[in-house]
Amino acid sequence: MISPPSPAGDLTLGHLLAAAGLDDVDDAIALRHTIRPKDPASLRDLSPESVLAYTRVQTVRTNILPATPPPLWLVFAADGQRGSRARLHSVYANHGELHDQRTDELRTYDLRPSPVLRSLAGRLLVDWGAGAIGWAKRGPRAATLPVVEIADPSIVAFPGYGGVLVTFDELRQVTSDPSYALWRSALSSVQGVYAISDARTGQLYVGKADGGERILGRWATYADDGHGGNVALRELGIKDPSHKHHFVFSILRVFDPNAPTAEVNAAESHFKQALLTRQFGLNRN
Repeated sequence: MISPPSPAGDLTLGHLLAAAGLDDVDDAIALRHTIRPKDPASLRDLSPESVLAYTRVQTVRTNILPATPPPLWLVFAADGQRGSRARLHSVYANHGELHDQRTDELRTYDLRPSPVLRSLAGRLLVDWGAGAIGWAKRGPRAATLPVVEIADPSIVAFPGYGGVLVTFDELRQVTSDPSYALWRSALSSVQGVYAISDARTGQLYVGKADGGERILGRWATYADDGHGGNVALRELGIKDPSHKHHFVFSILRVFDPNAPTAEVNAAESHFKQALLTRQFGLNRN
């Protein structure tokens, strides 16, 4: 059953579930997703389609998610750089496993949107606790999650591709913070050529995002490790791990998702020549 109110008077997820009419907390499970750009098996973005597709497929191992999971799944997303906090993304009704899609390693579940706590999606923020790496909490444990806030996240307007100018720390917010949803939508829609300025030295790096990677995917790798695999940027990080905080990101030109790779390559080469980034900048080729 739903746990009684906290002696300290703190609001918990269990209280909200009880208010929503869930009589037995064992009927719910809370899941916490994170985006890891360098992990091909991880969630790539927080679009409703991606989250549903990612959530409905689970491993056959039952040490975390039981073989017969409860009927209500509450899906949270790690809230950017805010420690162990997680924001409610979606709630699904579990209609059971789709046995015809079972493999030796994976189970697929028939998940459908649920009206439970629907008005709090994107607004409810909880503290997942010190064990943030534990991505699933069954009913009784989920019910104890403290509510941090219930508020509409501020939405940061996208300034247009020509107006993008963000520091490394801001880039991390762009790639993960719910407030930058409009940015992620725009940046995931185009290929492009971009510049990284080193505010400490004045040097420039010109790069490209082509094919299925898009600008968002490419920049997410920089947000993850600070160098995106680029030789010169990695060298700067080895000398001084904090150097990445001097990087500033901008967009030089965007391309339709169907633009040929050769066209994007030609534009990248043009900007390297025009900005002298091979001779005096951070490009090694």
